[in-house]
This record gives sequence, structure tokens and C-alpha cells, in this order.
Amino acid sequence: MYRGTGDGQWENEEDVFVIDSHIHFWDASEENIIHEGGEQFIRCFYDYHAGFTPAEREWTLEEYRKYSQERMIEDLFGNGAVDMGIFQPTHLEEFYDEGFNTVDRNADFADEHEDRFIVNGRFDPREGEEGLRELERQKEEFDIQGVKLYTAEWLGDSKGWRLDSEESFEFLEKCAELGIENIHPHKGPTIRPLNKDAFDVKDVDDAATSFPDLNFVVEHVGLPRLDDFCWLAAQEPNVYGGLAVAAPMAQNRPRKFGEIMGELLYWLGEDRLLFGSDYALWNPDWLVETVMNAELTDDQKDEYGVELTPEVMRKIMGENAAQLYDIDIEEKKRQFREDAITEQFGLETHYETTDSTAAD
Repeated sequence: MYRGTGDGQWENEEDVFVIDSHIHFWDASEENIIHEGGEQFIRCFYDYHAGFTPAEREWTLEEYRKYSQERMIEDLFGNGAVDMGIFQPTHLEEFYDEGFNTVDRNADFADEHEDRFIVNGRFDPREGEEGLRELERQKEEFDIQGVKLYTAEWLGDSKGWRLDSEESFEFLEKCAELGIENIHPHKGPTIRPLNKDAFDVKDVDDAATSFPDLNFVVEHVGLPRLDDFCWLAAQEPNVYGGLAVAAPMAQNRPRKFGEIMGELLYWLGEDRLLFGSDYALWNPDWLVETVMNAELTDDQKDEYGVELTPEVMRKIMGENAAQLYDIDIEEKKRQFREDAITEQFGLETHYETTDSTAAD
């Protein structure tokens, strides 16, 4: 759990349970690349990584292409920065022989620490009946509660699809039928060689209106179309904002980060925002500390009428994701007191409690 350093607003605050709502376990090794787009994709990711990571925490490109389960476990949990993570798959099978970051690979990983991870599935409406059967398989085998959607993914001659298409609605109906309630469309920065316009946030509008019982967590809050996202989310109560990619701006664009958070809190409020590191784009072991200590300027506080108070940050860093994924945080703390990750990294004090019922 995040533990304040004793300075500033966290001086007298309790620890914060952190759910990283956007993590990946990818393979961009040269052996796995079958299309030049695969090389362009990982190098574009790496440019983002290098641009927003403290110099002393940067990975080399070779480290970045493919990392081990052991490294990911240490990066997420080693210093107690994160308590739980949600896998968001990105298949990209036109670019990578075995896929870039697949549902099955994530599920195999999570199986060893099932209380610490949630595995999301995916669908692509261009896959038709076969895709619907695959969605059913993911639900049956992994009990997925959410899907990550990549609307700019290439498939044959197609360079993307729309969330508000007739074909997509058939898949969203299947999600509702199967009890898959959390829909995570990537609507934000493009990655070479994908098309920026295929990540436009506008197609979330009709989908969210047509499926009010589903939650649409718009990843990357529509950047660089933040205004479009905010106006859309303000009218649709089932639209949420995922902060992956926005979060690292707290590191070297703190004023821009304050502007983004001011707009989001003004339009959406504190109950519809979810922290995500986008690991391994960025490491939560430094990013959580950076975001937790971010502040709005006095001008921004005056303009938006909001602040990043401990109560607000507690919701953004974990409680809002817990609400969407039906996670009992207090029960998780009890489970984690003695689990393998706590034992490996000596995190026992993170889960101590004065609750008299805790030892029951």
C-alpha cells in the first residue's frame, strides 16, 4: 500500500490501497515480430517510456521488449506501491506471431497469484461468430469481468472499427448477457503505425447511451481529445476515465497534469476516475509516489473549484476500481497479510491493522 513519506498532506494519513487498473505482460521480442508494424509499435512505446520516466529509472530497449514474470512482480509489488493489478490485453496478432499481450498469457501469469490480479478479456467485432465464441470461452475459462478494446487494431485490410457499429453492439449485447460489465476502450494517444482517428472517443457516446448497465472506462481519458471526452462523460453517468498515460505527466509536465485533473474532477467528479500505470510503459514504483504528491496550482484550484485531497486520491488510486470490480478492500488486506508476495518482499507491516476483528 502507498505509505506517505511524512511530508505534506500525507503526514497524518493512513496508508492507501492501490489498484493499478492498467497493466500489461507483453512480448515484443524480435523473434515474435512478423510485420514491420510490430517493431514500430514497440519503439513508439519506448519513446513514450523514455520521455516520461526519470532518467535513473529508464529501461534499455532490449529490457523493454520482453520482461520476466519475476521482474513484473517486483516492479509492481516490491516496495508496496501496488496491492492489486488489472491486466488489459492488446493482441495485435497482425504484428506479432504469438500476439503482443494476450488474454491467455495474462491468465497464465495471474494464476500463480490469483488474489493479486484481475484478468480482462477482449473482443473484435470483425471476427464475427468466431469472435463471439471466443468471448464466451474467455468468460467460461477466466471468469472475466471486463474487456479491453483496441479500436485501431489492424485486421487484414481493415485498420480499425467503431464501438457504435451494428457489429460491435452485437458483442456488447453478449457482454451484458454474460455479465461482463466493464468495457475499457483505448481512446487516447495513437501508437505507430496505428491511425489516430481510429482511437477517437466519439463512438463511445452511442454505445454508452445504448448500454446503460455497462460501465465504459475510457482509457487514457481520450487524450489528446480531453474536451470531447469530458463533455461526453458529463452526459453519460456510466462513462469513467482511466488515467494511464495522463498519470506520468505528473513527473515532468506537472502543470499539464494539474490541468487534466482539474478538468476531469470538474466534469466527472472524484468517483469516476481510475489510476493506471500502463506497466511496463511506466513503473508504478515511482509513478504512484509522484501522482500521490501532485498538487494543483492555486490558479487551477480557483478555476476548477477542486483539489487533490487525500479523500479524492484514495478513491482514484483504488476505491473506484474496487467498486467496479466488486473488490472488498478490507478482505483483501486480511488475505495479503500472509500471501506469497507479502512474504517475498517483507510487506507484513503494510497490512497490519488495529481492527479487533482482523484476527478472527
